[in-house]
Amino acid sequence: MKQAEDDSASNILHKIENIEKEVNDLKLTILKQLKPTAKKVVSLKGVLKGAIISERDISKAKKSIYSKIEL
Repeated sequence: MKQAEDDSASNILHKIENIEKEVNDLKLTILKQLKPTAKKVVSLKGVLKGAIISERDISKAKKSIYSKIEL
């Protein structure tokens, strides 16, 4: 009885491995068929036009960004 259960579990695992392989093969096939899209570069020039940024603002930003890193 134990041998039959082991064979059954082994058989199920083998089937799952085959399904995983087929899914991965399908993913690769689809990825190869996809054409790369030309992404438009977005310019941030002028986003802060007219903004006044002080040394204090820069200092606060550095502290915020690097709060967990000792400078």
